[in-house]
Amino acid sequence: MTASAFLTLHELVKKARQKLSHDDWDYIVGGTETETTVRRNRLALDSLAFRPRVLRDVSKVDPSARFLGRTLRLPLILAPIGGLELFAPEGGGAAVKAAQQFGVPHMLSSVCAPGLDAVAQAAPDALRIFQLYTRGDAAWVDAMAARAIAAGYSAFCLTVDTAYYSRRERDLAKRHTRSGAMPEREFQTRLTWNDVARLKTKFAIPLILKGIATAEDATLALEHGVDVIYVSNHGGRQLDHGRGAMDILPEIVAAVGGRAPIVIDGGFNRGTDIVKALAAGADLVGIGRMQCIGLAADGQAGLVRLLEILEQEIHICLGLLGVNTWAELDGSYLHPAPAVGTAATLGAFPLLTLEEQSFY
Repeated sequence: MTASAFLTLHELVKKARQKLSHDDWDYIVGGTETETTVRRNRLALDSLAFRPRVLRDVSKVDPSARFLGRTLRLPLILAPIGGLELFAPEGGGAAVKAAQQFGVPHMLSSVCAPGLDAVAQAAPDALRIFQLYTRGDAAWVDAMAARAIAAGYSAFCLTVDTAYYSRRERDLAKRHTRSGAMPEREFQTRLTWNDVARLKTKFAIPLILKGIATAEDATLALEHGVDVIYVSNHGGRQLDHGRGAMDILPEIVAAVGGRAPIVIDGGFNRGTDIVKALAAGADLVGIGRMQCIGLAADGQAGLVRLLEILEQEIHICLGLLGVNTWAELDGSYLHPAPAVGTAATLGAFPLLTLEEQSFY
């Protein structure tokens, strides 16, 4: 299927489901234990309504943004995901090529094939960031940072919400073992603010902490010189019964006070979701599950097509809100409202069963 055959995001979702095994599909949609955090990510977004302004000239809507000194086509980043090779043979290579082709950053997970160097070579002009899960001591971490710098990555990211590998009950119930539960994960339990301080002292590369979920830790991150605050609950895959990402965002924005860019992920599936995040004070939104869906549906072309549809949704949303640029958008465009529908991983796609319905 060619990318042009997809006119809606739910068509990409359906195609991905048709092509994936049960195990690989569960990897996309699942979370930890009761999957409460997964649902709260969606609920937090669905509990915000827009307050549009009218009779404004919106003939020049521009959804581009700036990050790490580069102009982006959209304020999006392809979030770090381990095992992208499950969804496209090239794995991280397909994702970074899509990022370069479309014009958004790519963050490579250290547990994603084909690895740091091969991904850098696949898209040398992309804005590339390397994300690390610690699998060794301080010297090992430092060596990985040095490798990322040598390979031309523009920033280095530590994920800090994975001290323990969570209980993924979808996998456990099927006795399906994934590589995340490796013994080397013990090094992740030993990660502390001292490691952050050491990295900032030794390496002249922007440092991102991914997994910040409180104002207290956002403040500590800034005190340690962290360059970018990445708000995340790991898509509901780590701590069960956590808050939805958009519920976390306001206190982070207040604590950061404009001193560093804020990235957020967790349930962002539609253009309207991205607009809500930026209205609430985020600078960039990470695309995780939807990245997997685009790749599974049609490889690099499917992911580019997904980004094109998100761009269309964002462009229309901004125009209907009465703004041309992100600078014109703020919290006054948002209003609390009761959620409509079911808060589920794919709750943003109520038309998935459209062809199965009967209309009278």
